[in-house]
Amino acid sequence: MNPRSPATEFGAAKKQFGQHFLADRGYIEKIVLAVDPRPGDRLVEIGPGQGAITFPLLDRHGELTVIEFDRDLIFPLTEAARAHGTLEVIHRDVLAVDFTALAHNGGPIRLVGNLPYNLSSPILFHALEHAAAIRDMTFMLQKEVVDRMAAGPGSKVYGRLSVMLQAYCEVVPLFDVPPGAFRPPPKVDSAVVRMVPKPAGEIGVRDPKRFEEVVRAAFGQRRKTLRNALSGVCDAALIETAGLRPDARAEQVEVADFVKLANLPA
Repeated sequence: MNPRSPATEFGAAKKQFGQHFLADRGYIEKIVLAVDPRPGDRLVEIGPGQGAITFPLLDRHGELTVIEFDRDLIFPLTEAARAHGTLEVIHRDVLAVDFTALAHNGGPIRLVGNLPYNLSSPILFHALEHAAAIRDMTFMLQKEVVDRMAAGPGSKVYGRLSVMLQAYCEVVPLFDVPPGAFRPPPKVDSAVVRMVPKPAGEIGVRDPKRFEEVVRAAFGQRRKTLRNALSGVCDAALIETAGLRPDARAEQVEVADFVKLANLPA
């Protein structure tokens, strides 16, 4: 590890980018162990920040690609990385990065990152669009978001995010991270989660756009029954054909049943 203080090299976190830099070495090591990079892995880190996870991963793996939007972090990251391994920096908004193209020549990529909390859901859905090019994802997010990601039917936090992610990935919460592990400390607890995209043959979604439309409408107004929430998307007869009750609510419906409903001819 570089003995100099990251804070003096990189400067303060920027609120407009939702930056909270991980500083607790114990949790940093837990994340690196969770990723467990192996020879031949193609690691891509989203939002390396001051390099808290970047440099330990480089020490373990030797090479890493990072995606960083804050131009003020590019030079100090590049310079500090020289003592740890080979770092490729992509200076771009992660939502504009084509993960499929990134994986084109070297096989599936492994995504890692302490995601900015104000952009976590858009980043997750962006990654989902490229799931076929991704081997796995190990992300740190707001704990509330991780709870929603992994929630099952009947839970108060089971919703669109739960269904969309679980339809395409296995979602496994790993461990929580307290505010004091960051600089500056966020006002919420955080958690680390692993997402493993399912093989294409196990997903079963025939038309991703139709599936997204059905799920979005179903959870658009949570208090409504499926009959009312899906009005204009699916009629009651189609809901019954899928084996569901039109008077049920979206939070009662299994992921597999949403897939079944979306696959029926409208």
